[in-house]
Amino acid sequence: MPRPLATSNRLMAPTAPTRRQLASVVDAAVSAGEVLVPSAARARLERRVVPAAAVRPMRAPRPRSGASGADHPLTDALTNQALRDYDNQVKDAFDRIVPVLKRIAAVQHEPAFIEQAQKMARSELGFELPLHLLDTAWVSQLDMRTLFAWCVFQTYELTSAAFFDQDPLGGQPGSSAAEAFNAFLLSCGFHLLDITPCADGRLAHAIAYALRLPFASVRRRSHAGAMFDVENTVNRWVKTEHHRYREAKPNPAHEDTRYLKVVLYHFSSRDPAHEGCAAHGSDDVLAAGSGLRRLCDFQQAVENSFCCGASVDLMLMGIDTDTDAIRVHVPGLDGSTNLERWLDARDVYTATAGLTAQQAREALEQMVREAAASAPDPGMVRLIARLLENNLSQIDYVRRYHDGAYSDAGHAERFIGVGIGFKEIHLRNLTYFAYMDTVEEGAADLDVGVKIFKGLNVSRGLPVPVVVRFDYNGQVPGARERAIVRAERVQAAIEQRYSDLVNAGLLHALLTVRDQGRHAPAEAVGSTISFASAGGH
Repeated sequence: MPRPLATSNRLMAPTAPTRRQLASVVDAAVSAGEVLVPSAARARLERRVVPAAAVRPMRAPRPRSGASGADHPLTDALTNQALRDYDNQVKDAFDRIVPVLKRIAAVQHEPAFIEQAQKMARSELGFELPLHLLDTAWVSQLDMRTLFAWCVFQTYELTSAAFFDQDPLGGQPGSSAAEAFNAFLLSCGFHLLDITPCADGRLAHAIAYALRLPFASVRRRSHAGAMFDVENTVNRWVKTEHHRYREAKPNPAHEDTRYLKVVLYHFSSRDPAHEGCAAHGSDDVLAAGSGLRRLCDFQQAVENSFCCGASVDLMLMGIDTDTDAIRVHVPGLDGSTNLERWLDARDVYTATAGLTAQQAREALEQMVREAAASAPDPGMVRLIARLLENNLSQIDYVRRYHDGAYSDAGHAERFIGVGIGFKEIHLRNLTYFAYMDTVEEGAADLDVGVKIFKGLNVSRGLPVPVVVRFDYNGQVPGARERAIVRAERVQAAIEQRYSDLVNAGLLHALLTVRDQGRHAPAEAVGSTISFASAGGH
């Protein structure tokens, strides 16, 4: 497959063997004010110049709605209501913690304090509090910081258990939604959809809400700035292809399908200079360009290692964290991607709001074809049209339940998630992710999370809750034990790196592991809080 590479006046660096060959062409195109989109198809030497008139300028999208406040004809209103109920249920559980603890603190010196406290906790939080923390209230003040962290951890565990036990999003492996989308994906010519959103908590719901995809049908691993690890992604590609060769899963290797890697960067339409991606300095152009560069690096790595016919396709998308509207840089059949040309879901909404559902779908596919950097692949057009159609429901979701744009334009996460895993987290601003194997390699991401929570929690005297998570393969002997050791090692590094917060009781961590091969919740295996006398762990 050809390697997509797109530039405006900013040049994406080619591989070393082609740099000298293309230098003169690039210089000429840039000086002429044209956009160069080289393709790797014919020894990476052919080129196509896109006229400036075909380039769409970067602009902040505007919230729009259907006529008379009605939903778009393709909007799934029933699913919107169900998703709203789930979001409220989970977030309300976390947000009840502080009010309940305040009422408990107010009665800590009354004679029947423990009974009152446990009654309030059971009825409003769904669990009892650690007895050893309540039992000392008569001689000293309650340790409210530890109680708060403990309640956050308990609520997280209940949320995790409910997600796997009840399948509230209807997307677990084997579900009708997952099976239907898997079949659709194969019909489009792709055997796996691998999406990397930014680790920002405002994108945690991107799969299940913004794109309306069954979580079991998508390989998701968030990274700060959507800057995924190329080597690890190549290893996951190898594993996928091995399954196709050895087990014909999800389809036999001889079938002509591709592995689709997607980067989902983000921006803010309301405050683009401050509420965009922190990893890229709220620079939309830099976020998109860096995402495309990382995609190209991945494809190049696969081609260099497994020949140019390796089955990898790429897609670049953006999402407005204020409205959840997506924009897609539609790639051409030759692999070209134009950084400054995209199809905005709100433009689709406006153009199709007055049509019937069938007319809207037909118009949508035509808009996708016209937005492509060059003649597009029909299967890619069908997939992108489905993603945009799904996003129309999310635009109406935000319009109906959040007046068109979220009130929490910035961070409002409830805890930090550290490590690898968290399949059960699909809600906006619930978790700030810091994916890492060790604190040393992920220190920058974790520092950002701690800085965010210094504003959210520490400024109010509340601790930073950190859930450490490492998934493991239960079929590998000793994997669970090694995952626990990794979690403990990360806990020790966190305590050392943020010793001032830990010593002041302003940072607590819960250690969890999960067998990735089973549809089961995370297992708590330790904490900075002693649960020995609490009866919880």
